[in-house]
Amino acid sequence: MNMLYIECKMGIAGDMLTAALLELISDKEEIISTLNNMGLEGVSFSLNASEKCGIMGSHMTVTVNGEEEVSYDYNHDHHHDEHDHDHYHDHHHDGHDHDHHHHDHGEHDHHHHEGHEHDHHGHRGIREIEEIVSSLKIPEKVKKDVIRVYGLIAEAESHVHGTKVSEIHFHEVGNLDAIADITAVCLLMDRLSPDRVVVSPIHVGSGQVKCAHGILPVPTPATAFLLKGIPTYSGDIRGELCTPTGAALAKYFASEFGPQPVMEISSIGYGMGNKDFPQANCVRVMLGQSVEKGSDSVIELVCNLDDMTPEEVGFATEKLMEEGALDVFTTSIYMKKNRPGFMLTVLCRDDRKEHLVQMIFKHTTTIGIRESICSRYILDRMETTAEIAGESVRVKNVSGYGVSRSKAEYDDLAEIARKKDLGLRDLK
Repeated sequence: MNMLYIECKMGIAGDMLTAALLELISDKEEIISTLNNMGLEGVSFSLNASEKCGIMGSHMTVTVNGEEEVSYDYNHDHHHDEHDHDHYHDHHHDGHDHDHHHHDHGEHDHHHHEGHEHDHHGHRGIREIEEIVSSLKIPEKVKKDVIRVYGLIAEAESHVHGTKVSEIHFHEVGNLDAIADITAVCLLMDRLSPDRVVVSPIHVGSGQVKCAHGILPVPTPATAFLLKGIPTYSGDIRGELCTPTGAALAKYFASEFGPQPVMEISSIGYGMGNKDFPQANCVRVMLGQSVEKGSDSVIELVCNLDDMTPEEVGFATEKLMEEGALDVFTTSIYMKKNRPGFMLTVLCRDDRKEHLVQMIFKHTTTIGIRESICSRYILDRMETTAEIAGESVRVKNVSGYGVSRSKAEYDDLAEIARKKDLGLRDLK
């Protein structure tokens, strides 16, 4: 199975993802030619070598009528130096009557480009975006992907601004260079056609961003909405590392979010931003074959309990299993002041995590839950049936890693034992 892993330790932005994916393509010039001739008037793509923290990668430059767009992070001393605005063009967008600018890793408020004719002729609605995309010389599937990505952004804007999706008008994310970024990623994903796309937890950055109408926290409201249900974290890097466009693309293409799965890597791409940080400012992508058999990942939720009776803990364990946990178990521990207690561990899939967190708080006395993502090795499992003592019994068969074994289902054996007044050992 072809697998693409997208590593977002320095966030994700459209132009950086484009450059990273292009590094996986053998005929880069053919893709760039397709992008430059797809019909976005005045838009030009160019791929250049770039180095960050001693690592070589590629930087994608998109210009509209020869101009790149620049904007700023917000500094509390209310001045900007050259290091605060050396990124560009992965746009944020906004609803009606706003002038809200967000770009690749902290580029905001491009009024600094007064005098430039940079495709700022007005706010485009979703219908106008669809008209532009439908006219492009790209595969129909790619057009649909682009429109669906814009649909996610429109939904986020609709929620943030209390406006119907059909009435949302994009400003920055409706500009031609933003359309170019989204289209480029969709075209490259179509060309690579991975069977499975895994995206790492996303570093969103920290601090605030300056927009034409005010100061907003990182991540911005629309980006935060797009990232709902996606593992994210903040850190010491100040600035907007995950742009709305990057968030929408990750949300749309990801099959799942988590750490790098077990895979045999065939090629690696580095997509660089302009700005320099103590960490390499890049999106890294890895293409290869997943090890389909014998490995996966699970979420582990853990809390300590010292003020519940064994009966209450037992009830909570049963309820958590009923609510979709893969496994629930307790470990005897000694807590502060040498109090005996229980450590409750719940294993679950990512899509059940939020619900099970609520259930843990509901059915236990804990006030805090620890989360970790665990890779695990598993055997292939298959269920068959067998006849034991004249009755049909389910049998679990497992194999892999050089082993193979079978075991009859306990509940079925117990039922037969009661029915025929036999011991369990008599049925083996």
